[in-house]
Amino acid sequence: MNGDRSTLSCAEFQAQMAELIGSGEDLAEHPHLKDCDGCRALLADLQTIADAARQLFPSVEPPDEVWEHIESAIKQKQ
Repeated sequence: MNGDRSTLSCAEFQAQMAELIGSGEDLAEHPHLKDCDGCRALLADLQTIADAARQLFPSVEPPDEVWEHIESAIKQKQ
């Protein structure tokens, strides 16, 4: 990302938000968020939505038989 991170406008920050979230960066320390109540609130809303979505579709590990069937099917095609 280019430019001085502390002087981003809200539009510039929000345009980069997906990339910033995807980078794993701790956005709480981002200079723009330290000074911008609106973008801080937007980020909090997005985090709430993401947390709720994860609860709707919990990660479930498939039973061992699934992997065995997949392995068997692959071996039959070889």
